[in-house]
Amino acid sequence: MNLERVSNEDKLNLCRKYYLGGFALLPFLWLVNTVWFFKEAFMKPQFNEQLQMKKYVKLSALGLSVWVAALTTWITVYQTLRPEWGAMGDYISFTLPLGVP
Repeated sequence: MNLERVSNEDKLNLCRKYYLGGFALLPFLWLVNTVWFFKEAFMKPQFNEQLQMKKYVKLSALGLSVWVAALTTWITVYQTLRPEWGAMGDYISFTLPLGVP
């Protein structure tokens, strides 16, 4: 989709949908929203919907950052503590590691 051909009201509506879609455990939508609408929200000349669009872009970036931090923390904790968790650590894994922990 070419954002140049879309009205500002439609851009705001799409930005809002991507922002809300991120709450459905789809943080990739927050990434797309942040990257795709950054220029529209912060670098284009002022238009009526721009303040709301800035809010959605900022909140999408914040949500993405929190999600990435939480995922990184979980991966780190799981990788370092899995052997101590014994069988439970193996049960919550998609692939069962072979060998001695």
